[in-house]
Amino acid sequence: MPNSKSAFLPSDFEKRPIGLIAGKGLYPILMAERIRANGVPLRIISFLDETDQSLIESASKEEHIQIKVGQLGKLLKSLKKLNCRYAVMAGQITPKRLFQGLQPDLKALAILKNLEIKNAETIFGAIASEIEALDIHVLDARSFLDDQLAHDSLMTKNKPFANKIFVNHGIRIAQGITELDIGQSAVVRKGTVLAVEAFEGTDSMLKRAATFKTDDLILVKTVKRDQDYRFDVPVFGEQTLNVMNDCNIRTAALEVNRVIMLDKDSLIKKANTLGIELLGFSSLQSPK
Repeated sequence: MPNSKSAFLPSDFEKRPIGLIAGKGLYPILMAERIRANGVPLRIISFLDETDQSLIESASKEEHIQIKVGQLGKLLKSLKKLNCRYAVMAGQITPKRLFQGLQPDLKALAILKNLEIKNAETIFGAIASEIEALDIHVLDARSFLDDQLAHDSLMTKNKPFANKIFVNHGIRIAQGITELDIGQSAVVRKGTVLAVEAFEGTDSMLKRAATFKTDDLILVKTVKRDQDYRFDVPVFGEQTLNVMNDCNIRTAALEVNRVIMLDKDSLIKKANTLGIELLGFSSLQSPK
């Protein structure tokens, strides 16, 4: 496990407590492992019915506080109570929770009231601003995960089989929808857009694309040019790889140094076994 300073940390970073605001899945688990491996004190703020229990159990009672989705005031108080110098957001919240079962406190209601446009960027941007007003630095959500990012060119061992022209078309489409705040992924086929990601997430988009029951589908995942890396960093994991396989989607193009590949070595190994190619591309450029 890597144990060195991440390129995404601030130049004046000190080994003082980091508050991990932990959502669902493997992402916050890997983040916690890396923070600890680097000898940095870790504090965990989990969400009821969202955060993996194993991550919660890895922290002592003094290092962990659980809140409900929407309790922004309690989140801020928890970061202060845990004596955090830094905070980092990792892991999703179940999308439907933002419509059903959300329990916003007065602090959250006040922020939502002041937002004309309510999307991931505006909401999490406002939350990050509230955290930093407490003199707590919100870290880049790629911190400590440098080796888990997509890298340039073909990452799998199989010979490339996706047509570069069609991959490039997918890149243009995916980058276009990010600029409109629609989503971060698209599925294309031979110059035709079959599906774009919206609020439902990548896996649901892949299943929609599969309803066309055709071949040569390409998944592209990217970020917008002015992405705020304190939150909403795109993630590609085993579950998405399995959905691709079930949907007979054999190519994924992932933006270099922008998309986090969860448990990257295992992911690439499994992609090789499944016969799925994983391509890395740089923004506005073609995969090699």
